[in-house]
Amino acid sequence: MNRIGCTVLTFVLGSTCLSQIATGVLDSRKIAETHSTITVHVYKSGFLSAFGHNHEIQAPIQSGEVKESGTLSVELRVDARKLQVLDPEVAEGTRAQIQDTMQGSQVLDVGHFPDIRFQSTSVEPKGPGHWIVHGNLALHGTDRPIAVEVDLKGEKYQGSASLKQTDFGIKPPGKFGVRAKDEVKIEFAVLLAS
Repeated sequence: MNRIGCTVLTFVLGSTCLSQIATGVLDSRKIAETHSTITVHVYKSGFLSAFGHNHEIQAPIQSGEVKESGTLSVELRVDARKLQVLDPEVAEGTRAQIQDTMQGSQVLDVGHFPDIRFQSTSVEPKGPGHWIVHGNLALHGTDRPIAVEVDLKGEKYQGSASLKQTDFGIKPPGKFGVRAKDEVKIEFAVLLAS
């Protein structure tokens, strides 16, 4: 559920790279998959939320490329089946249950929707090393526009965004007075291949 949001952030990072292409620094570069990740933060809500847990979910960026072909563009892909629940304060058995729920038909339904994709539509420079990247996120069979703030820190593009699960047809899971909040926070770190 929230993992999806993580994927979105990763896509935004790729768009940031596009703005560098516009300056003539790069022609076309692939994402360094082994060094690029998305992290989704899912927060608890409900009248018994004191008994629940916030969740942290992470996945590598499966593939991506930044291109300059008339119009700057970036396309990124995350394999939803590779999203992993980190939650270090939760017992391993509980983490496995959360993982099953997240990937199951009630939330991400990775059997039917294994890919999370982002395609940029525009890149807005907001100062040295800072951009707003606009694009379309395909998640859970739904395409939605999204904007992500991106910063270049060292050699990595990092950023964050928030999105609502319900905008993508996902009902935040929960039971017994504890439920995931609709809004999730996505953070990403992207490195371009040399």
